Amino acid sequence: MAKISIIIPVYNVKKFLNKCLKSIVNQTFTDLEIICINDGSTDKSLSILNSFAQKDNRIIVINQSNQGQSCARNAGLAIATGEYTGFVDSDDWIDLDFYEKLYTAAEKYNADIAAAGIKRLRPYKWKYHLKIKNEEYTENTDRKFLLCDVPDKCYVWNKIYKTSELKKNNIIFEPHVFFEDRCFTAEVLVKLKGLVTVPDTYYNYWTNNRSTVKTKSAKKLKDSEYTYNKMMEYLKENNINLDHYFLEFKKIKLLGLTILKIKIYKNKNEYKLLNCIKFKVSKN
Repeated sequence: MAKISIIIPVYNVKKFLNKCLKSIVNQTFTDLEIICINDGSTDKSLSILNSFAQKDNRIIVINQSNQGQSCARNAGLAIATGEYTGFVDSDDWIDLDFYEKLYTAAEKYNADIAAAGIKRLRPYKWKYHLKIKNEEYTENTDRKFLLCDVPDKCYVWNKIYKTSELKKNNIIFEPHVFFEDRCFTAEVLVKLKGLVTVPDTYYNYWTNNRSTVKTKSAKKLKDSEYTYNKMMEYLKENNINLDHYFLEFKKIKLLGLTILKIKIYKNKNEYKLLNCIKFKVSKN
């Protein structure tokens, strides 16, 4: 049994896949099970996976018809045997000491979750998207949400999770839904016990204009609203304190009519003009 199972859903990412896989197979922590799910790619992604698998016996390639990222991740979870499980998106990459530092911290505290920082990268610039300054262990649920900046940053891939706890609590991704990270992240932070934050190593989040988040469709807009509402209802049911997330709500009126609604958050302001035109402004 490997110490960490890494699950990588793959769909038409030949441009990015080599960099992603190299960052994983060259980790300073070598006791890995690398599960790659080719989710019906029509480019050369499967060939790239098979090429890496021929050279590294830690790599398992699952080839399936296109079912979406949530189903691909669930396929990986179903066969994961590692003590811990992590996720990497196939257009991203990780620092070479990423899993060594996460695993060392998780073992030190017997934590169910270890979480690292995030760098967000674009073609000509990058910035810290989530910076972890200190190693901190907590079993307080509200503190876990604050340290991970959830629900603003509901990412699954900058963390590792104790596999036995995921299976015991039957935590999987909702099939055939975009933005599936939201509910998964909320559930693990509530149900899994201890979390440790890990400074000085990063998940590198590439801003891909063709990614799930960036491309638009009616289904994605519907799923975004659905998963957000489902997540927020779950947090409400579990009495999660979101003071760090939602700060203030304002209304601006003209002649008694509300012309502008402003939701003020930690990292952004959200505006709704005449109750129909919606836009956001980042504070970063």
